[in-house]
Amino acid sequence: MSEKPLSPEEIKKMRVACNLAAKVLTHTAKFVKPGITTLELDKIADDYTLSLGAISACTGYHGYPASTCISVNQVVCHGLPGAYVIKDGDILNIDVTVKKDGFFGDTSKTVLVGNVSKVAIDLVDCAYEAMMLGIKTITPAGTTGDIGFETNKFVTRRGYSTIKEIGGHGIGRVFHTDPFVPAFGKKGKGERFIPWTCFTVEPMVNEGNEEYIEYAIKGSSIKYYETKDQKLSAQFEHTILMTDSGYEILTLD
Repeated sequence: MSEKPLSPEEIKKMRVACNLAAKVLTHTAKFVKPGITTLELDKIADDYTLSLGAISACTGYHGYPASTCISVNQVVCHGLPGAYVIKDGDILNIDVTVKKDGFFGDTSKTVLVGNVSKVAIDLVDCAYEAMMLGIKTITPAGTTGDIGFETNKFVTRRGYSTIKEIGGHGIGRVFHTDPFVPAFGKKGKGERFIPWTCFTVEPMVNEGNEEYIEYAIKGSSIKYYETKDQKLSAQFEHTILMTDSGYEILTLD
């Protein structure tokens, strides 16, 4: 079910959690370079999160064993940090969720590593612009379908595809809740926004088609996903506060 509207005091706590998530993401991204492992990046993120007086919401979530999701190249989302050594030319999405005083802040970005291909640069740019375009469509009278319609139209016109079954979500007192915020849809369809609730906008954009393969993570009910054609995938994510007159991006550093 959808989150109930947040009180002014709860909104303050939500702003804090989201600001910390943004700081952790910015801090961790600074260490991305060829030769470092994704597990080392995960440790950097976790240590910094703890130093800020918060905890990672990912650790132990449905058995998930890491503090972040780090998705490299063809991995769409929920990539598990491990022994993979980052290489020149890679792209990787770092997804951070921080929990502070009972509230959750969720954000991600895709980072370019060294000398990347022109296709990779364009894809990552498209994913960022798609997220921002989706956010700009948000109105107090709007629906999740409004976001999805504009996002998918923009992405397909750029020659890429959007993941349909995985997307944004409600967040606040709970890590994941309704509404589902897809990267495709029809104007006026889907769930209507409720003032003073929060949700994420996080389109996942594939270089090739939208098909993906699901893989299990040992000891967890969380799955990770790779593009079926093994082409690149990119993603960006912000947590949004719906107000009675517009919206506020909470995960800006």
